[in-house]
Amino acid sequence: MSKMSELSLAVTELKRCGEALISISESLAALFSGNDDVQTADQPEAEVSAPVEKPITLEAVRAVLAEKSRAGHTAEVRTLLEKHGAAKLSEIDPSEYPALLAEAEVLGNG
Repeated sequence: MSKMSELSLAVTELKRCGEALISISESLAALFSGNDDVQTADQPEAEVSAPVEKPITLEAVRAVLAEKSRAGHTAEVRTLLEKHGAAKLSEIDPSEYPALLAEAEVLGNG
């Protein structure tokens, strides 16, 4: 994977993290602003919405698999692809990306 692709993925992830932090700060500001009254049991608690997880993209999986392949784990990467029913990444169903990514991230760590 080219340096620009890696940089693009890093920027995208950084944006997602920033958006999550903004959402959290806005929720906290809303929670602590307004009335100075203490919340009582009969008042509903303000729900803090969890940041929505964005689906894992083909490019994100490809970046991790390429990194593992460059680190000398090409055979293991091919085995993972075959385990998920494909000879190449583009043939894998996107619903398999989270599991494939989780399995790929542990390659070479043990």
